[in-house]
Amino acid sequence: MKRMPRWADVALIPAINLLLAFLISGLVILAIGKDPVVAIKTMVQGSFGDTRAWGYTLYYATNFMFTGLAVAIAFHARMFNIGGEGQAAIGGLGVALVCLAVDWPHWLIALPAAIIGGAVFGAAWAAIPAYLQAKRGSHIVITTIMFNFIAAALMGYLLVNVLKEPGNMAAETRDFPAGAHLPTFHEMLAPLGIEFNKNAPANVSFIVAILCCFLFWILMWRTRLGYAIRAFGHSESAARYAGISPTRIIMLSMLISGGLAGLMAINNVMGESERLILNSVEGAGFIGIAVALMGRSHPVGVALAALLFGFLYQGGAELALWESIPRELVVVIQALVILFTGALDGMVRKPVENLFMIMRKEDA
Repeated sequence: MKRMPRWADVALIPAINLLLAFLISGLVILAIGKDPVVAIKTMVQGSFGDTRAWGYTLYYATNFMFTGLAVAIAFHARMFNIGGEGQAAIGGLGVALVCLAVDWPHWLIALPAAIIGGAVFGAAWAAIPAYLQAKRGSHIVITTIMFNFIAAALMGYLLVNVLKEPGNMAAETRDFPAGAHLPTFHEMLAPLGIEFNKNAPANVSFIVAILCCFLFWILMWRTRLGYAIRAFGHSESAARYAGISPTRIIMLSMLISGGLAGLMAINNVMGESERLILNSVEGAGFIGIAVALMGRSHPVGVALAALLFGFLYQGGAELALWESIPRELVVVIQALVILFTGALDGMVRKPVENLFMIMRKEDA
Protein backbone atom coordinates (compact mmCIF):
# COMPACT_ATOMS: atom_id res chain seq x y z
CA MET A 1 0.00 0.00 0.00
CA LYS A 2 1.26 3.45 -0.92
CA ARG A 3 2.17 5.59 2.03
CA MET A 4 0.71 8.74 0.44
CA PRO A 5 -1.20 9.80 -2.70
CA ARG A 6 0.65 10.42 -5.94
CA TRP A 7 -0.25 14.13 -5.92
CA ALA A 8 1.42 14.56 -2.53
CA ASP A 9 4.65 12.99 -3.79
CA VAL A 10 4.65 15.02 -7.02
CA ALA A 11 3.37 18.38 -5.79
CA LEU A 12 3.06 18.69 -2.01
CA ILE A 13 6.55 17.56 -0.96
CA PRO A 14 8.38 19.67 -3.58
CA ALA A 15 6.24 22.66 -2.56
CA ILE A 16 7.16 22.22 1.12
CA ASN A 17 10.84 21.76 0.23
CA LEU A 18 10.72 24.91 -1.88
CA LEU A 19 9.02 26.88 0.88
CA LEU A 20 11.66 25.81 3.41
CA ALA A 21 14.45 26.76 0.99
CA PHE A 22 12.97 30.23 0.49
CA LEU A 23 12.45 30.71 4.23
CA ILE A 24 16.10 29.91 4.94
CA SER A 25 17.13 32.13 2.02
CA GLY A 26 15.09 34.96 3.54
CA LEU A 27 16.94 34.55 6.83
CA VAL A 28 20.28 34.66 5.01
CA ILE A 29 19.27 37.85 3.18
CA LEU A 30 18.11 39.35 6.49
CA ALA A 31 21.45 38.42 8.09
CA ILE A 32 23.39 40.55 5.58
CA GLY A 33 21.20 43.56 6.31
CA LYS A 34 18.82 43.39 3.34
CA ASP A 35 15.02 43.20 3.28
CA PRO A 36 13.92 39.71 2.12
CA VAL A 37 10.49 41.00 1.06
CA VAL A 38 12.07 43.62 -1.20
CA ALA A 39 14.46 40.96 -2.50
CA ILE A 40 11.70 38.54 -3.51
CA LYS A 41 9.71 41.37 -5.12
CA THR A 42 12.78 42.35 -7.13
CA MET A 43 13.30 38.76 -8.25
CA VAL A 44 9.66 38.30 -9.27
CA GLN A 45 9.54 41.64 -11.09
CA GLY A 46 12.87 40.96 -12.79
CA SER A 47 11.74 37.51 -13.93
CA PHE A 48 8.07 38.02 -14.82
CA GLY A 49 7.45 41.78 -14.75
CA ASP A 50 7.58 42.42 -18.51
CA THR A 51 8.29 40.66 -21.79
CA ARG A 52 12.02 41.28 -21.50
CA ALA A 53 12.05 39.55 -18.11
CA TRP A 54 9.93 36.70 -19.43
CA GLY A 55 12.25 36.34 -22.41
CA TYR A 56 15.30 35.77 -20.25
CA THR A 57 13.46 33.51 -17.81
CA LEU A 58 12.17 31.29 -20.61
CA TYR A 59 15.59 31.28 -22.27
CA TYR A 60 17.20 29.86 -19.12
CA ALA A 61 14.25 27.50 -18.56
CA THR A 62 14.73 26.09 -22.07
CA ASN A 63 18.33 25.16 -21.27
CA PHE A 64 17.29 23.52 -18.02
CA MET A 65 14.47 21.57 -19.67
CA PHE A 66 16.90 19.88 -22.03
CA THR A 67 19.46 19.05 -19.35
CA GLY A 68 16.75 18.10 -16.83
CA LEU A 69 15.23 15.61 -19.26
CA ALA A 70 18.72 14.26 -19.96
CA VAL A 71 19.28 13.52 -16.29
CA ALA A 72 15.71 12.24 -15.81
CA ILE A 73 15.92 9.43 -18.35
CA ALA A 74 19.16 8.22 -16.77
CA PHE A 75 17.45 8.34 -13.36
CA HIS A 76 14.68 6.08 -14.68
CA ALA A 77 17.35 3.52 -15.55
CA ARG A 78 18.87 4.05 -12.07
CA MET A 79 21.95 5.78 -13.44
CA PHE A 80 23.33 9.14 -12.37
CA ASN A 81 24.43 10.97 -15.52
CA ILE A 82 26.45 13.81 -14.08
CA GLY A 83 28.03 14.52 -17.46
CA GLY A 84 25.34 16.78 -18.92
CA GLU A 85 27.75 19.72 -18.88
CA GLY A 86 30.23 18.00 -21.17
CA GLN A 87 27.55 16.44 -23.37
CA ALA A 88 25.90 19.84 -23.88
CA ALA A 89 29.29 21.38 -24.73
CA ILE A 90 30.05 18.70 -27.32
CA GLY A 91 26.49 19.04 -28.61
CA GLY A 92 27.32 22.70 -29.17
CA LEU A 93 30.25 21.61 -31.32
CA GLY A 94 27.88 19.48 -33.41
CA VAL A 95 25.43 22.36 -33.84
CA ALA A 96 28.23 24.76 -34.77
CA LEU A 97 29.73 22.42 -37.35
CA VAL A 98 26.31 21.94 -38.96
CA CYS A 99 25.52 25.67 -39.00
CA LEU A 100 28.93 26.61 -40.41
CA ALA A 101 29.04 23.83 -43.01
CA VAL A 102 26.30 25.26 -45.25
CA ASP A 103 25.01 28.69 -46.18
CA TRP A 104 21.52 27.79 -44.99
CA PRO A 105 18.68 29.38 -46.96
CA HIS A 106 16.16 29.29 -44.10
CA TRP A 107 15.99 28.39 -40.42
CA LEU A 108 13.28 25.78 -41.07
CA ILE A 109 15.90 23.77 -42.93
CA ALA A 110 18.81 24.64 -40.64
CA LEU A 111 16.99 23.79 -37.38
CA PRO A 112 16.32 20.07 -38.08
CA ALA A 113 19.92 19.66 -39.25
CA ALA A 114 21.21 21.39 -36.10
CA ILE A 115 18.96 19.22 -33.91
CA ILE A 116 20.49 16.12 -35.48
CA GLY A 117 24.02 17.53 -35.10
CA GLY A 118 23.58 18.46 -31.44
CA ALA A 119 21.83 15.19 -30.52
CA VAL A 120 24.35 12.98 -32.34
CA PHE A 121 27.40 14.70 -30.86
CA GLY A 122 25.91 14.74 -27.33
CA ALA A 123 24.92 11.08 -27.62
CA ALA A 124 28.36 10.12 -28.93
CA TRP A 125 30.00 11.79 -25.93
CA ALA A 126 27.68 9.90 -23.55
CA ALA A 127 28.25 6.61 -25.38
CA ILE A 128 31.79 6.17 -24.07
CA PRO A 129 30.91 6.26 -20.33
CA ALA A 130 27.85 4.11 -21.13
CA TYR A 131 30.04 1.47 -22.80
CA LEU A 132 32.51 1.56 -19.91
CA GLN A 133 29.67 0.94 -17.45
CA ALA A 134 27.91 -1.73 -19.52
CA LYS A 135 30.98 -3.69 -20.59
CA ARG A 136 33.78 -2.82 -18.16
CA GLY A 137 31.91 -2.13 -14.92
CA SER A 138 33.17 1.46 -14.58
CA HIS A 139 30.88 3.61 -12.45
CA ILE A 140 28.84 6.03 -14.54
CA VAL A 141 29.18 8.88 -12.02
CA ILE A 142 32.98 8.78 -12.13
CA THR A 143 33.29 8.47 -15.90
CA THR A 144 30.70 11.12 -16.77
CA ILE A 145 32.15 13.73 -14.42
CA MET A 146 35.64 13.02 -15.79
CA PHE A 147 34.30 13.46 -19.31
CA ASN A 148 33.08 16.94 -18.36
CA PHE A 149 36.70 18.00 -17.87
CA ILE A 150 37.81 16.25 -21.04
CA ALA A 151 35.06 18.03 -22.98
CA ALA A 152 36.09 21.40 -21.54
CA ALA A 153 39.73 20.82 -22.51
CA LEU A 154 38.75 19.62 -26.00
CA MET A 155 36.48 22.61 -26.60
CA GLY A 156 39.20 24.98 -25.41
CA TYR A 157 41.71 23.45 -27.80
CA LEU A 158 39.33 23.48 -30.78
CA LEU A 159 38.16 27.06 -30.23
CA VAL A 160 41.69 28.38 -29.78
CA ASN A 161 43.54 26.38 -32.43
CA VAL A 162 41.05 25.07 -34.99
CA LEU A 163 37.68 26.82 -35.12
CA LYS A 164 38.59 30.38 -34.14
CA GLU A 165 37.92 32.95 -36.82
CA PRO A 166 41.23 34.32 -38.23
CA GLY A 167 42.08 37.73 -36.82
CA ASN A 168 39.69 37.38 -33.88
CA MET A 169 41.28 37.43 -30.42
CA ALA A 170 38.27 35.79 -28.74
CA ALA A 171 38.06 31.99 -28.55
CA GLU A 172 34.93 31.65 -30.70
CA THR A 173 33.85 30.69 -34.19
CA ARG A 174 32.68 33.10 -36.84
CA ASP A 175 29.00 34.07 -36.81
CA PHE A 176 26.58 31.55 -38.26
CA PRO A 177 25.00 32.41 -41.64
CA ALA A 178 21.84 34.51 -41.63
CA GLY A 179 19.74 31.52 -42.69
CA ALA A 180 20.61 29.75 -39.42
CA HIS A 181 19.09 32.55 -37.33
CA LEU A 182 16.30 31.15 -35.16
CA PRO A 183 13.22 33.37 -34.74
CA THR A 184 12.90 34.97 -31.32
CA PHE A 185 9.62 35.35 -29.46
CA HIS A 186 9.53 38.95 -30.73
CA GLU A 187 9.71 37.75 -34.33
CA MET A 188 7.23 34.90 -33.80
CA LEU A 189 4.59 36.96 -31.99
CA ALA A 190 4.81 40.20 -33.99
CA PRO A 191 2.67 38.85 -36.89
CA LEU A 192 -0.03 38.03 -34.32
CA GLY A 193 -0.03 41.61 -33.07
CA ILE A 194 1.57 40.64 -29.75
CA GLU A 195 4.44 42.83 -28.60
CA PHE A 196 7.48 41.11 -27.12
CA ASN A 197 10.82 42.67 -26.25
CA LYS A 198 13.10 42.37 -29.28
CA ASN A 199 16.25 42.04 -27.16
CA ALA A 200 15.00 39.05 -25.13
CA PRO A 201 16.85 35.83 -26.09
CA ALA A 202 13.89 33.40 -25.85
CA ASN A 203 13.43 31.75 -29.22
CA VAL A 204 11.77 28.86 -31.03
CA SER A 205 14.00 26.42 -29.10
CA PHE A 206 11.52 26.75 -26.23
CA ILE A 207 8.88 25.05 -28.40
CA VAL A 208 11.40 22.31 -29.25
CA ALA A 209 12.02 21.79 -25.51
CA ILE A 210 8.28 21.49 -24.81
CA LEU A 211 8.01 18.99 -27.69
CA CYS A 212 10.86 16.99 -26.15
CA CYS A 213 8.95 16.87 -22.85
CA PHE A 214 5.94 15.42 -24.67
CA LEU A 215 8.07 12.89 -26.59
CA PHE A 216 9.81 11.95 -23.32
CA TRP A 217 6.40 11.13 -21.80
CA ILE A 218 5.45 9.01 -24.82
CA LEU A 219 8.78 7.17 -24.71
CA MET A 220 8.72 6.41 -21.00
CA TRP A 221 5.04 5.52 -20.51
CA ARG A 222 3.76 4.49 -23.92
CA THR A 223 6.53 2.36 -25.47
CA ARG A 224 8.17 -0.99 -24.79
CA LEU A 225 11.57 0.64 -24.50
CA GLY A 226 10.31 3.05 -21.85
CA TYR A 227 8.80 0.16 -19.90
CA ALA A 228 12.08 -1.76 -20.14
CA ILE A 229 14.04 1.26 -18.92
CA ARG A 230 11.74 1.73 -15.92
CA ALA A 231 11.72 -2.00 -15.16
CA PHE A 232 15.51 -2.08 -15.24
CA GLY A 233 15.62 0.95 -12.95
CA HIS A 234 13.30 -0.66 -10.41
CA SER A 235 15.09 -4.01 -10.32
CA GLU A 236 17.99 -5.11 -12.50
CA SER A 237 17.67 -8.74 -11.41
CA ALA A 238 13.96 -8.86 -12.21
CA ALA A 239 14.61 -7.17 -15.55
CA ARG A 240 17.26 -9.76 -16.38
CA TYR A 241 14.83 -12.53 -15.47
CA ALA A 242 12.26 -10.99 -17.84
CA GLY A 243 14.77 -11.07 -20.68
CA ILE A 244 15.73 -7.37 -20.66
CA SER A 245 19.37 -6.84 -21.64
CA PRO A 246 21.19 -4.58 -19.15
CA THR A 247 23.78 -3.64 -21.78
CA ARG A 248 21.07 -2.55 -24.20
CA ILE A 249 19.23 -0.48 -21.57
CA ILE A 250 22.39 1.19 -20.29
CA MET A 251 23.56 2.09 -23.79
CA LEU A 252 20.19 3.30 -25.07
CA SER A 253 19.37 5.27 -21.91
CA MET A 254 22.70 7.07 -21.98
CA LEU A 255 22.54 7.71 -25.72
CA ILE A 256 19.13 9.36 -25.33
CA SER A 257 20.35 11.21 -22.24
CA GLY A 258 23.42 12.56 -24.04
CA GLY A 259 21.33 13.47 -27.07
CA LEU A 260 18.90 15.50 -24.96
CA ALA A 261 21.80 17.31 -23.27
CA GLY A 262 23.33 18.04 -26.68
CA LEU A 263 20.04 19.55 -27.86
CA MET A 264 20.53 22.39 -25.39
CA ALA A 265 22.97 23.88 -27.90
CA ILE A 266 20.21 24.82 -30.32
CA ASN A 267 19.07 27.33 -27.70
CA ASN A 268 22.29 28.82 -26.36
CA VAL A 269 24.64 28.32 -29.34
CA MET A 270 22.35 28.58 -32.36
CA GLY A 271 19.54 30.64 -30.84
CA GLU A 272 21.28 33.14 -28.57
CA SER A 273 25.02 33.44 -29.39
CA GLU A 274 24.66 32.49 -33.07
CA ARG A 275 28.25 31.26 -32.86
CA LEU A 276 30.14 28.79 -30.71
CA ILE A 277 31.87 30.41 -27.75
CA LEU A 278 33.96 29.10 -24.89
CA ASN A 279 32.00 27.92 -21.83
CA SER A 280 28.68 28.27 -23.62
CA VAL A 281 26.95 25.81 -21.25
CA GLU A 282 27.55 27.93 -18.11
CA GLY A 283 26.62 25.27 -15.57
CA ALA A 284 23.27 24.28 -17.08
CA GLY A 285 24.35 20.64 -17.18
CA PHE A 286 24.68 20.56 -13.40
CA ILE A 287 21.45 22.51 -12.85
CA GLY A 288 19.73 19.76 -14.85
CA ILE A 289 20.42 17.38 -11.95
CA ALA A 290 18.45 19.59 -9.57
CA VAL A 291 15.69 20.05 -12.15
CA ALA A 292 15.31 16.28 -12.58
CA LEU A 293 15.31 15.71 -8.83
CA MET A 294 12.74 18.40 -8.16
CA GLY A 295 10.62 17.34 -11.14
CA ARG A 296 10.60 13.71 -9.94
CA SER A 297 11.94 12.70 -13.39
CA HIS A 298 8.53 13.38 -14.93
CA PRO A 299 8.41 15.70 -17.97
CA VAL A 300 5.73 17.96 -16.47
CA GLY A 301 7.70 18.24 -13.24
CA VAL A 302 10.92 18.85 -15.18
CA ALA A 303 9.29 21.67 -17.18
CA LEU A 304 7.98 23.34 -14.00
CA ALA A 305 11.30 22.91 -12.18
CA ALA A 306 13.13 24.34 -15.20
CA LEU A 307 10.86 27.39 -15.04
CA LEU A 308 11.64 27.74 -11.34
CA PHE A 309 15.39 27.69 -11.95
CA GLY A 310 14.93 30.07 -14.87
CA PHE A 311 13.28 32.39 -12.36
CA LEU A 312 16.17 31.94 -9.92
CA TYR A 313 18.77 32.66 -12.61
CA GLN A 314 17.08 35.73 -14.07
CA GLY A 315 15.73 36.99 -10.74
CA GLY A 316 19.15 36.52 -9.18
CA ALA A 317 20.78 38.64 -11.86
CA GLU A 318 18.24 41.41 -11.23
CA LEU A 319 18.81 41.10 -7.49
CA ALA A 320 22.54 41.58 -7.89
CA LEU A 321 21.97 44.55 -10.22
CA TRP A 322 19.34 46.53 -8.34
CA GLU A 323 19.71 45.56 -4.68
CA SER A 324 23.53 45.30 -4.48
CA ILE A 325 23.19 41.76 -3.20
CA PRO A 326 26.27 39.73 -4.14
CA ARG A 327 25.82 37.29 -6.99
CA GLU A 328 27.30 34.63 -4.71
CA LEU A 329 24.24 34.91 -2.47
CA VAL A 330 22.06 34.01 -5.43
CA VAL A 331 24.15 30.85 -5.81
CA VAL A 332 23.48 30.17 -2.12
CA ILE A 333 19.72 30.44 -2.74
CA GLN A 334 19.99 28.03 -5.66
CA ALA A 335 22.05 25.68 -3.51
CA LEU A 336 19.43 25.76 -0.76
CA VAL A 337 16.72 24.82 -3.26
CA ILE A 338 18.88 21.92 -4.47
CA LEU A 339 19.68 20.91 -0.88
CA PHE A 340 16.07 20.77 0.26
CA THR A 341 14.69 19.15 -2.91
CA GLY A 342 17.52 16.63 -3.06
CA ALA A 343 19.61 15.73 -0.04
CA LEU A 344 17.07 16.77 2.60
CA ASP A 345 14.00 15.44 0.79
CA GLY A 346 13.63 12.65 3.36
CA MET A 347 13.42 15.20 6.18
CA VAL A 348 10.08 16.37 4.75
CA ARG A 349 8.92 13.12 3.18
CA LYS A 350 8.86 11.01 6.34
CA PRO A 351 6.60 13.31 8.41
CA VAL A 352 4.24 13.78 5.44
CA GLU A 353 4.03 10.00 4.92
CA ASN A 354 3.32 9.50 8.62
CA LEU A 355 0.60 12.15 8.49
CA PHE A 356 -1.17 10.42 5.61
CA MET A 357 -0.87 7.04 7.38
CA ILE A 358 -2.49 8.52 10.48
CA MET A 359 -5.30 10.03 8.37
CA ARG A 360 -5.92 6.64 6.74
CA LYS A 361 -6.19 4.92 10.12
CA GLU A 362 -8.67 7.53 11.35
CA ASP A 363 -10.81 7.11 8.21
CA ALA A 364 -10.76 3.33 8.65
